[in-house]
Amino acid sequence: MKIQKNKQEQVITKIRLWIILFMVFLVLSGVTAFPIETELSWLTKHASLFPETIQNWLFKIYESVKITNQNYPQLSYGSDWLAFAHIVIATVFIGPIINPVKNIWVIQFGMISCLMVFPLAFIAGPIRQIPFYWQMIDCSFGLLGIIPLFITYKLIKQLEQNII
Repeated sequence: MKIQKNKQEQVITKIRLWIILFMVFLVLSGVTAFPIETELSWLTKHASLFPETIQNWLFKIYESVKITNQNYPQLSYGSDWLAFAHIVIATVFIGPIINPVKNIWVIQFGMISCLMVFPLAFIAGPIRQIPFYWQMIDCSFGLLGIIPLFITYKLIKQLEQNII
């Protein structure tokens, strides 16, 4: 019985670590939207690190953001809300940290959200004139995000079988 309890505690610890890792990356990917003009400025100053097609894209995006911020700074408020939404969504994952089995639905929601990145990128990308390689970068967030969530899901299912 003691061995079973110890194994459950180890699984719960793994679950919590994977969720915290996911939450940290979710918040980081969101808060980068706050200083987007500053980040793009830095990237354009170091554009030689990238292939020419990406350099051209970075310059175009930086110029677009800079001119928009100079003339219509209120539009960047949308990016602020994007960053805020990442933080809010990350807080939902506190539920599975507290009670993984009861809140497995949050992990399922996260996995579904990661999968939904793909149709958004491939539908909105061409409409917004986003280069295909950048759509693939966007898709990598969904792909990389689903990995810790899937591992967490499997661990919760393992924990559920041992508890129930």
